[in-house]
This record gives sequence, structure tokens and C-alpha cells, in this order.
Amino acid sequence: MYAIIVLLSSDWTMLWLSQHKNPLADLIYRSISCCQFCFLFSSRKRWSNSMAQYNLIGFCIKDKPIKFLGVQKFFHIYQMLEEHHYKSFTVVSPDLKRLIFEQLLDKSRSASDIKACRQLCAHRGDQVLGEMDCFAKFGWSIEAEFDESILLWHIATDLCYYTDLNKNSISVKNTKCEAYKLLSDYMLYLLVMCPFMLPDGIGQIRFQDSCAEARVFFQDKKPITNRIQASEKLLQVSTEILPSEVKGDRSKSVLFDACRLANSLQSLEREEQWQCEKKWGMISLVWVEMLCHAANQCRWNHHAKQLRRGGELLTHVWLLMAHFGITEHFKISQGYARAELVAS
Repeated sequence: MYAIIVLLSSDWTMLWLSQHKNPLADLIYRSISCCQFCFLFSSRKRWSNSMAQYNLIGFCIKDKPIKFLGVQKFFHIYQMLEEHHYKSFTVVSPDLKRLIFEQLLDKSRSASDIKACRQLCAHRGDQVLGEMDCFAKFGWSIEAEFDESILLWHIATDLCYYTDLNKNSISVKNTKCEAYKLLSDYMLYLLVMCPFMLPDGIGQIRFQDSCAEARVFFQDKKPITNRIQASEKLLQVSTEILPSEVKGDRSKSVLFDACRLANSLQSLEREEQWQCEKKWGMISLVWVEMLCHAANQCRWNHHAKQLRRGGELLTHVWLLMAHFGITEHFKISQGYARAELVAS
């Protein structure tokens, strides 16, 4: 049933129907358009300066009402469509564009040869933490597998954002951290909906286990109706004992490890006398480094595959990295403004 819905909602089907001017084709076209509006396959402009969003806490507390829930359950497609329901799209803000461009421009100055490029592409937050003398405190979250690091930093970013928003909304808006949080939600979208664009791992298993643990936690802490309340409850969890020592290694959840990371990030203001702006500056740079690492690791054919769906911010970053010479996929010929694709 799900495959039939996807097929009927495809661009090719809609184009074919629009070109056949007869009452039956027109009726089918209108019916599919209505279903697109009512369900998940809503029409939107291709790329159009937007990026997808996915949020773990929002998914777990079900803060987005589902339309026609009974119909979806009747056709046994609820579970398949649930993840898609919590996907949304947002505009790529000028602040985020500027942040990515400036960081890549800065990195390009040290991309002198292929060895230097490989070293730059291998960084996924560790260089930023090292430069800000924070690797000893946060390095454990970066040295984990890449999908685990994404989940850790996504949850921690959410907890910091909603805690700071509740504490001082003006400061949060002035630091542009809302734009940086959108990058966190975009990276989780890639992990959940486009795992083939990220390095191999068990990210979806970790996501499912983390969601399961979060749902149990939130059910015990009722009533929780929004993300600010959820963040407050999670940050109250004691993480003096490592979560892995409590639950063992059967569950791949990173929920309470992320709470430990968030508490450590929040402690920078109390213990190190950091300003909120400096803390969010570090968080944003870690995310940009992760984004660039993911863009470089994604194979060229997977970048191309997403073009028929409107393209990804990740592909734009990949091409910008190639423009700056920070890539292992392109080789720039000396004396010619020409790039050759390097098969890998």
C-alpha cells in the first residue's frame, strides 16, 4: 500500500495525468492532489533554498498532531508514515550560509595538497574542540562512531537550546543559535531518512533505541506537553554514573549520554565563565565540521540520487568544498579552471 501511494504521488505520475485531458485522468489527478495535501506528500518547490528537519524530542513527545490517524491505521500504513510525518522543511538562513561559507573559506587556506585535504575532511568536530581547549572535556562524544556523535550532539543541542530559550530568550535569539539548531535537526534528518548519505553505521538502531528510552522516560514524568518541559526533565537526570554502566550494552540508546554532554556544555557558563555566545559559537562550529565530514564521505552517486528529489544542502556543501579544493573526490588540473571527478 505504501509503495502504491509513493508511486501515485511521484512527479512522473502527476505529469502523465496532467498531460491527458480527459475526465477520468482529471479526477485521478485531483484525488491525488487532495491526498498529498491531507497526508504527507505535500507539494513544495524543489530545493528552493530549503532543508529538511527532524527532531528526536518532538518525535518522542508527539508534539505534531497527525491528520486522519484513523484512516492511516485502517490501511495499516501508520507506522510506515509516522517518521515521515515528523519531517518538515525550513529555509536555509543567511546566517547559516555565512557560517558554512566562512568556515570552508578558512579551512581552504590550509588545503595545500591531497594529504592536507584528507586531514581536513577527516575532522568531525575534534579540530574545533582542540582549538577551543575543550577536547579533554568533550572529546569522548566525537571519538564515538559518527552516527552516535550525531545523535549525542543533536539531543545535547536541543537540551541546551530549549533551556537557554526558557532562561533568556533574547540572548538566544541574538546569538543566532536558532539557525545552528536547524543544522542539528538537518543532520538528524539525514541519519533517519537518508542514512545512505552518511558513513556506514547503526544510526537507525541507535535512533530507535534512544526514542524507546525517551518515551519510557517521558511517560514516567507526565505531563510533558512541549520541548521546554522535556528538556528540563532530561537535564535533571543524574549522570555521575556512566549510563553504559547502568544499562549495559544491550541497548544502543544514547539518550542519557547526551544528557551528560548537555550538562557539560551548560557548565561552561558556570565553571569556565563562558558567555552564551561563545558556547553557541563552539556548538555551531562542531556542527559545520560534522556537516563537511558527512558531505565528503557521501559517495557522488548518492549525491546525484537526491537531485531527483530536489537536492540536499549536503550536496551544495560538497560542491562548495570542491570549489575551495577541500575534497578527495575532485582533482583540479593546474593551469585550467576544470575539475575532474575522482572515482572512489
